Amino acid sequence: MTTSPDATLAPHDGAGASGARPAMTQDEGRVMLEVEGIDAFYDSSQVLFGLSFKVHKGRTLALLGRNGAGKSTTMKSIAGIVHGRRGAVRLAGENIRGRQPHQIARAGIAFVPEDRQIFPELSVEDNLLIAAKRGSAGGDEWSLERVYDMLPLLKPLRTRLGGQLSGGEQQMLTVGRALMGNPDVILLDEPSEGLAPIMVQKIGELVQRLRELGTTIVLAEQNLHFCLDLADHAVVIDKGRDVFYGTIDDLNSSEDIKQRYLSV
Repeated sequence: MTTSPDATLAPHDGAGASGARPAMTQDEGRVMLEVEGIDAFYDSSQVLFGLSFKVHKGRTLALLGRNGAGKSTTMKSIAGIVHGRRGAVRLAGENIRGRQPHQIARAGIAFVPEDRQIFPELSVEDNLLIAAKRGSAGGDEWSLERVYDMLPLLKPLRTRLGGQLSGGEQQMLTVGRALMGNPDVILLDEPSEGLAPIMVQKIGELVQRLRELGTTIVLAEQNLHFCLDLADHAVVIDKGRDVFYGTIDDLNSSEDIKQRYLSV
């Protein structure tokens, strides 16, 4: 695996091209999510091979790779949808690997899947309310009205059925649904996939706002350029293995990694 000099994700003052993030606070120095040596299988076919990375509290990590590299499987492994035979997934130091998806959600991880999985016959508001819960420590920062404030596109659509929304509107709804659970970590799986450019821009702005609020995010994407101003660190996956782990700045300056594994 190729790593940068701070491959343990030491405090980092910059955040790619934007440079918008300040140095870590003491709280942000904590590792919120740690993936250590996990594998994953679909039936007898192995998809992930000893994958490892860390995400500090309040930071955003980009999970990058070509289509089929293993990004979605990594997300599903963290969320408990795909099980493996070895490795650990630690949330705030506690190993949650092997738990059921609903238990992992209650522990504080929210998964925004690539295919969105909204309830098409429920209204926008009901899609949000059905996911409402307090956070793992009892927090309730994300109320319905705060989600509408964060996602103003949804408020005028509150009575519209989920199945009547555009792809971009559905993507916003899935993020809002995740926030209603007051999560400690949000997993965003290919949030820009298949969207019109204007909606890709809006999704990017949403991720940036969440990032500024100190949300811990893992962002799986094929599109490196979408992540450059949004993430602090990156993992590049190829054929189920982590081939790079370091800062966005280090990745951006590594032409070899980009050409070999990201086709940019």
